[in-house]
Amino acid sequence: MIPRPIQRLIDDFQRLPGIGPKSAQRLAFYTLRMPATELERFASDLTKAKSDVTMCSICKNIDESNPCSLCTDATRQNSVIAVVSTPLDLVAMERAGFRGKYHVLHGIIDPLNGVGPEELYIDDLVMRLGELAGASAAVPELVLALAASLEGESTALYISRLLRTKLAADKVTITRLARGLPVGGDVEYADEVTLARALEGRVAVL
Repeated sequence: MIPRPIQRLIDDFQRLPGIGPKSAQRLAFYTLRMPATELERFASDLTKAKSDVTMCSICKNIDESNPCSLCTDATRQNSVIAVVSTPLDLVAMERAGFRGKYHVLHGIIDPLNGVGPEELYIDDLVMRLGELAGASAAVPELVLALAASLEGESTALYISRLLRTKLAADKVTITRLARGLPVGGDVEYADEVTLARALEGRVAVL
């Protein structure tokens, strides 16, 4: 019989993505063996990770400041924006050497799990591109850096079609990552070489 405080801790760990019952139990009992000072620091880090970060009002990335450090970096290409589904995908793109700006959707369209376009930051993306197209001398490029899955493909198609109803073809160039990414693979788990080749071989959409 597991004491109720420990069982509640196990249940909390099990709510985390990718953590099953056995892993949750191991994590719970491991934390019990941690010295009190380490446990207090761990709890403090968790609290600060929630309280000391904010969402960038421009790109929707998570950072310590708003606007974020990437949006305020003058060395990056303002006219090239990569659309990613999560901040972890952004980190993967950075490892591959991408030097443009980003827009984080915080998910992909997934009707089976109740995620529609209105749950994502797609409207903010359309508004941002409209402002960029009107203010920039160069034609902005939107790189759809989404997973090569059914949901990722559907999200990319939805965004490209929506943009074509809002902006003329000569106002924005829409590209996709080349097929260096395996079908069903997530950008987050792609190695640097594969992701870099996918970036170099991106192609126009519509």
